[in-house]
Parts: sequence; structure tokens; C-alpha cells
Amino acid sequence: MADERPPETDPQPGWAEVAATLHRLYPRLESFTGLVVSISRQRLYRLQDGQPRESWPVSTSRFGAGSEAGSYKTPLGLHRVRERIGEGLPEGAVIAGRIPTGEVAEIVPEPRRTADDFVTSRILWLEGMEPGLNQGEGVDSHQRYIYIHGTHEEGLIGQPASKGCIRMYNRDVIALFEETPSGTPVLILP
Repeated sequence: MADERPPETDPQPGWAEVAATLHRLYPRLESFTGLVVSISRQRLYRLQDGQPRESWPVSTSRFGAGSEAGSYKTPLGLHRVRERIGEGLPEGAVIAGRIPTGEVAEIVPEPRRTADDFVTSRILWLEGMEPGLNQGEGVDSHQRYIYIHGTHEEGLIGQPASKGCIRMYNRDVIALFEETPSGTPVLILP
């Protein structure tokens, strides 16, 4: 599949702003190792000891941030990867109900929404770690099926377009999956 992404000139776009938000909201996580999703920057960063090592553009919810069940919003706060699904699947493989269908989605490189909402390539299924915010009745990220996953609507990456999940380019989510074991902390910031 052709990679239709625009080239990036800054390897860690927006990191200074994200770091300031991280330290303001979670000062105890100054030396955080894990993944940080910035909704405002539409970006996912991999941190090691509080320093960004890699980053990728993402697409969070078009309905904004929030944890309420049925809201289709991207939840905030500290999570962890509870389950990993899709190892060894081809790029663009369609996953429905966390089961591969055997189909490979046609990638849409233009910035347009389609009638389908395919989950593709890989899933990192998140579990909330903050009771009342993203864990527990009515707000539980795992019960809401909040994933980091690939999408066939790659032209929408970089802008809010999902129904709560964190979408990535298929190649990016495959690379991230390979380096992200179960239990990896994931912090979602406004």
C-alpha cells in the first residue's frame, strides 16, 4: 500500500506544549515511560524516562473528550494496554468484534468519512486506571472498547474523526504494536 502521508519536518511536533500539560496534570509522572496521547495535538508520543523517543499523528474522537458510556468521546487519564490483538495480520486487515474477518480494507487516502468504520491491522485495547474517570460503572474505557487501532480512513489522521478510539495509520500502528507489550501505561491528555 502506498504511504500517502505528508512528510514531517519536526520529529516531535508540539512536544513542549504536551510536556507542560503532562507536568501540570500529572506532576508525579515526571519520569513517565509509556505512551502519551495528546487530543489537542492529535499526536501519540512514546516516552522513555519522561523524554519523547518517537511520535505519530493520530485521530481521536470527533465528539471530543469524555468518559461517559455511549458518548463516543475519547477518555482522558491514565490507562494501560490490557490486550493486544492482530499480531501477524496483514496491513489493512479488517478486525470486527476483535476477530479478524479475513478481509483487507481498501485504504482511503483522501480526507473523507466513509459509511464504514473499520478497525484495521492491530488493536491495543485500553483499560482505565483512574476510578470514576475512566474505570468503573458508566465510564469504563475497557467496557467502552477504547482501542488504539489502524483505520482504512487514513486521510482523516491528524484530525478528530473517530468514535472514541485513537486511530493511526496502519503502518504506524503495526510498528507501535511490535514495541508495546501488555501493561504499557497510556496517558491520554486534553
